[in-house]
Amino acid sequence: MHSTIQLINLLGAGALLLWGLRMIKTGVMRAFGASLRLWIAKGTGNRFAAVLSGIMATLALQSSTATAVITASFASNGAINPRMAQAVMLGANVGTAIAAVILSLDVHWFASAMILVGVTVFQLSKYARGKGIGRALLGLGLMLLALQLVGGVTGPLRESEVMIAVLSGLSDAPAFALILAAVLALVASSSLAVVLFVALLASAGIVTPPLAVTLVAGANLGGAIPPFLAVLHEGVEARRLTLANLVVRGIGAIALTIFAVPAANLLQAVLPNASSLTIAAHIGFSLVLLVLFLPVLGPIGKLAALAVPKPDTPEKGTNYLDDGVLDTPTIALAAAARETLRVSDIVLRMLQGSLEAMRKPGPGTRSTVSLLDDDVDALNQAIKLYLTRLDQTELDADDARRSGEIMSFAINLEHVGDIVEGGLCEVAGKIAKRQLKFSADGLAEIVALYEKTIHNMQLSQTVFMTGDPQLARQLVAAKVEVRQLEASSAKAHIQRVRERVPASVETSSLHLDTLRDLKRINAHLASVAYPILETKGELDESRLRPNAVLEPKTASK
Repeated sequence: MHSTIQLINLLGAGALLLWGLRMIKTGVMRAFGASLRLWIAKGTGNRFAAVLSGIMATLALQSSTATAVITASFASNGAINPRMAQAVMLGANVGTAIAAVILSLDVHWFASAMILVGVTVFQLSKYARGKGIGRALLGLGLMLLALQLVGGVTGPLRESEVMIAVLSGLSDAPAFALILAAVLALVASSSLAVVLFVALLASAGIVTPPLAVTLVAGANLGGAIPPFLAVLHEGVEARRLTLANLVVRGIGAIALTIFAVPAANLLQAVLPNASSLTIAAHIGFSLVLLVLFLPVLGPIGKLAALAVPKPDTPEKGTNYLDDGVLDTPTIALAAAARETLRVSDIVLRMLQGSLEAMRKPGPGTRSTVSLLDDDVDALNQAIKLYLTRLDQTELDADDARRSGEIMSFAINLEHVGDIVEGGLCEVAGKIAKRQLKFSADGLAEIVALYEKTIHNMQLSQTVFMTGDPQLARQLVAAKVEVRQLEASSAKAHIQRVRERVPASVETSSLHLDTLRDLKRINAHLASVAYPILETKGELDESRLRPNAVLEPKTASK
C-alpha cells in the first residue's frame, strides 16, 4: 500500500509539473504572443541571430516544442528562410537546456513567492496581457512546487526493491532506456519536464550516471517528435524543418547513448553531484548539436528537401489556419477570419457562376460549381474544428464573442453554397436540359435580384471584417429591399402567367424557385450584421410592431 501511495504522489507531482509548464506557455503567449512571434520572425537576419532568437523564445515559453511549431508555421508561409528556421530550432534546444539549469536551482521559497505574485497579478489585472503575465508566474510557481514534491517522493524510492530491479534492467538495456525516455517526452510534449525528473532521480541515487545520460538523450529525441506531428498537415517547408530537427536530434541521441559511459565518467570527474551531471549532459548535448550542425545548415536543408519533395500538384487546404497560434487568441481569431473571408470569395465565385449560367445556360456549370462547393465544405469543416480547439482554451468575453461570430458566418456561407449548388445551379441545369428560356422581363428581374445579391455578398464581407455598425444597418436594409424585389418580381411573373406569356408559363416554377433561393441567400448574408447591431441595442427580438400583437381573445374572434 505504501508503494502505491508513493507512486500516486509521484504521478501527481509529475502532472503538476506538466500543468505548470502549460500555464507558463499559455500565459506568455497570451501576454506577448503577437510581439514574440514578430520578434522571432525579425530576429533571423543571420544564423547567429536566429540561434539567439530560438534561445530567448524558448526561455520565455519554457517549451522548445512551442518555439518549433511557431517557427515551422513561419517557414511554411515563407516568413523565415528555411536555413534560418533550422538555426532557430538549434537555438531552441539550447534554450530548453538553460531553462533546465534555472529550474534546477534549489530555491524553495521562490515557488511560494511566484504562486502568490501570480495569483495576485491575475486577480487584479483587467486586461489580457496582465492576466497572461499572472498566469505565467503562477505556472512557474506551480512548476517549482512540483519539483519540490518530486524531490520529496523520490527519497524513499531508493529503498524500493522493485524500483532498484526496474532501473537495473534499464541500465543493462540502454536502447530500451532511450526509447522509454523518448516516449515519456512525447507523451508529455516536453523534453524539459523529463530531464528535470531524471535529474531528481539521479540526485536521489535511484538512477546511475550512465543511465541518466541515456535518459537525457531519449528525452531530447522524444522532444522533437511533437513538433513534427503537429505540422504534418501544414506546408512542405514546415514538414522539412521539423523532420530535419528530428533527424538531427536522433543522430545526437544515438551517439550519446553509445558513448553514455565515457560521457558520464567525464562529467563525474568535473561534477560529482548527480543532479548537476544530468543537467550538464543536457546542456552538452544541445551545445554539441549547435556546434556540429550550425555550419552545415545548407546540406541539412537539401537532404530535407529530398526527403520531403514538393508535390506535383498544388497543395489544397487552408491558407491561414495555424495551430501554432492557438495559444494567442487574437492572432488565431484573425487567422480564422481570414480563412472565412477566403471561403466567402469562393461562394461569391459560385454565385457569379450561377448567374452566368442563367444568362447563358450550359452543361458544365453544375460540375464546376459542385467542385467549388466541395472546397467550401472542406474549408468550413477545418474552420469549425479550428475554432472548437480555440474555444477549449480560456477565452475572454470579447474573444468568445468574436469566435461565435466567425463560426456563425462560416456556417451561413456553407448554407449559401448549398443553395447555389443545389438550387440555383439545378434551375440553370433544367433550363439547359429542357431548352427553356425565361421571358425577357423575367430574366431582367432575376438578373437584377442576382446583382443585388452579389452586392450584398460583398457588403457582408466588409461588415464581417470591420464590424462597422453603419454598414451593418445598410446590410439589414438591403435584406428588406431584396424581399421587396422578390415580392414584386413574383407578382409580375404571376401576372405574365395569367396573360399566358409562353416563356413565363414554361418557366413558372423555375422562376419562383430562383427568387426564393436568392431571398434565402440574402437572409443568410444579413445574419452577419445582427450581432453588431445587437451590441449597439439596435436590434429588436421581433419585426412585429407592438400594436400588431393580438391579445388571445382578439385572436380567437
